[in-house]
Amino acid sequence: MITLLALLLTLSGAALIYLASAQQRLRASSLPAVARLTGWLFVAGGTACWWYEAGMGAGITAALTMLMLCWVALPYAAWWRTAVRDTVE
Repeated sequence: MITLLALLLTLSGAALIYLASAQQRLRASSLPAVARLTGWLFVAGGTACWWYEAGMGAGITAALTMLMLCWVALPYAAWWRTAVRDTVE
């Protein structure tokens, strides 16, 4: 159960940080700065859960891997969304 909590906290934190960035392309406008702070708090909580569940080395590695995967996947999702919209029009 802790692993699921760690996964959800890390992924939602990474998504909030991305969506609060001025460079994001999933929404018409970026989220307010409070969302970025909330995202970092979620990431810290997720990292703590990973650390508790898997130990220090593996926990930090798992948290960083989840952040990396999310921050790579979200820009591709934005690109795919605009590519599909351009194809339909």
